[in-house]
Amino acid sequence: MSLQASPARVMGIVNVTPDSFSDGGRLISLDAAVDHALRLVKQGADILDIGGESTRPGAEPVAAEAEIARVVPLVERIRARWDGRISIDTMKPEVVRAAVAAGATIWNDVTALSHAPDSLSTAAELGCEVVLMHMKGEPRTMQDDPRYGDVVPEVAAFLAARAEAAVEAGVACERIWLDPGLGFGKTAAHNLELTRRLDEIAALGFPVLYGVSRKRTIQAVDPTATDPLDRLGGSLALALEAARRGAAVIRAHDVRETVQALKLQAAVGD
Repeated sequence: MSLQASPARVMGIVNVTPDSFSDGGRLISLDAAVDHALRLVKQGADILDIGGESTRPGAEPVAAEAEIARVVPLVERIRARWDGRISIDTMKPEVVRAAVAAGATIWNDVTALSHAPDSLSTAAELGCEVVLMHMKGEPRTMQDDPRYGDVVPEVAAFLAARAEAAVEAGVACERIWLDPGLGFGKTAAHNLELTRRLDEIAALGFPVLYGVSRKRTIQAVDPTATDPLDRLGGSLALALEAARRGAAVIRAHDVRETVQALKLQAAVGD
């Protein structure tokens, strides 16, 4: 396996939700969310990922109108002050339409463009980049005893099929990213195996987005890390391992620390 020498890009997380697992309720005010987003840019984020609906285990759905009201003003305000890449983390075509009109350039979809009948055609029409993520089940039930024969080839096969469906619908191949969906219908053992064999996902030929920041997998290894804010060390360790094994983008809450860790990894080299 050839290990990656250049630093992966970092996607900073901006959740404007009341119930996200780590930072829910912190950025309810628009001004606070804008300030946080621009702070992440200063810390080195290459991409900002805006989310208006929690997809944590057990999360309840949010109406499209409410989600649009949360994310569109934020995208507009960020776009007025920054010309970088803005991702909208949503499964709803109507939300991504509104967000792209406001300035978003990436659709990050936990359902891999399968939530709605017009998801694939919407992605093709908008021409934005798309992140296709693997999720077993749906947020309310995905952690209810998830099982696989061999998690890595099963996830890889799903992602390959969704990428093929996207291309057939008219999405340009070079605009597709893949995300193995750590924590989305997977145990800690599944998440660690996907990290260990991330090169098999990268071998599909699309950029891989890796997101494990502050997740419970870290607590499974270190039981003292009951608070998501106490999982920085584990988040960085897994991010570095994912970058070594082919991740092109690391999705992170702690942008400054993740950028620094990746820079030092690249400086050391193979």
